[in-house]
Amino acid sequence: MFIIILSSVLGLAHLYVWKRLIKDTTAPGRTRWALSAVFLMLAALLVMTLMVPRFTGIDESAWFAWPGYIWFALVGYLLLALLVLEPVRLVLRGWAKRDRNPEQVVAGESSAAADEPPTAAGVNRRVFLARTSAAAAGVAASGLVGYGAATALGPPNILQIPIRLGRLDPAFTGFRIAVVSDIHLGPLLGRRHTERIVRMINEADADLVAIVGDLVDGTVEQLGHAAEPLQDLVSREGSFFVTGNHEYFVEDTAPWLRELERFGVSPLRNENTAIRRGRAAFDLAGVNDLAGAERGDPPDYDRALAGVDPSRPTVLLAHQPVMVEQAAARGVDLQLSGHTHGGQTWPFQYVVEAVQPSLAGLSTHQNTQLYVSRGAGFWGPPVRVGAPPDISVLTLNAQP
Repeated sequence: MFIIILSSVLGLAHLYVWKRLIKDTTAPGRTRWALSAVFLMLAALLVMTLMVPRFTGIDESAWFAWPGYIWFALVGYLLLALLVLEPVRLVLRGWAKRDRNPEQVVAGESSAAADEPPTAAGVNRRVFLARTSAAAAGVAASGLVGYGAATALGPPNILQIPIRLGRLDPAFTGFRIAVVSDIHLGPLLGRRHTERIVRMINEADADLVAIVGDLVDGTVEQLGHAAEPLQDLVSREGSFFVTGNHEYFVEDTAPWLRELERFGVSPLRNENTAIRRGRAAFDLAGVNDLAGAERGDPPDYDRALAGVDPSRPTVLLAHQPVMVEQAAARGVDLQLSGHTHGGQTWPFQYVVEAVQPSLAGLSTHQNTQLYVSRGAGFWGPPVRVGAPPDISVLTLNAQP
């Protein structure tokens, strides 16, 4: 159903953009046919990008995934720019309306009708308006996609976030948790991406590393080599992982969990562990993602929190922010999440905000604090507008 809806939306978007960029600015003939053919090829490339990787390997799909996803972003922003310009076109419609045979004037042909001053003036105005709108939309869309690509492909920001926790023993004052989510290894992001993230986390000198889901978009056979640098993570209390929805896009999640254990990253599958400093401790728990329910591997909050000590704080790793409702009902002190990408591309964040309780950063829900990372990678187009990637370093302190 999702594919059907997405295909319908993309088809309508392409039809509208083609009309405004090509049909309205050219006359029938070779130029229109040539531009339309290029446009159709780009649309076909996008279809390949979205569909073919399901049936081929990661390496085989990378060559067309890059231009395909760039076009995805470009056509999206072209659509938005052209829609923003529609009121301008409507206001100037009367000024540009007078034309009897616009195609002849666009083509540069002469005719008795075209030689009539009122008609020629009207036609020229309409074509001028169409071409000016198309050029403005093209410049705006290209600029946003270029800026967004530079942001998405650049290094994540290191965010320093102080967190105060009730019941935290003073022995943990200054304890640092590096939170990274949504790395999204796949056709566009590979081993070098992982190496950079590992290097940045190690430079942050964290006591504990939390990877909160959506690490991969493929199987161990396809992406094991790309994930391998995770074995170089360094932290005093270890590295931990919970599944995101993308971990369930493959047929079997278990091979990835075994591979992460081999890399020294401990999956928390509806379970918890105590993090200790001498006699002091807090409980670190993790739940499976909501998407696991479709694969017989659902989140189980009661199991994940079984045996935690109510006299000390509990930190829960849960991929989706919306899971904080269940966490708050069970007295969790702090939930660490990702999933939203901070919206990734404006104005998509308004859609994300409609279904998630927080887009990014620190918030409070009942008595539970929720921290949401924007993620260190991207999904789909390699573009981030208004939502730069991040690795967050949370520094714990006791309540005064």
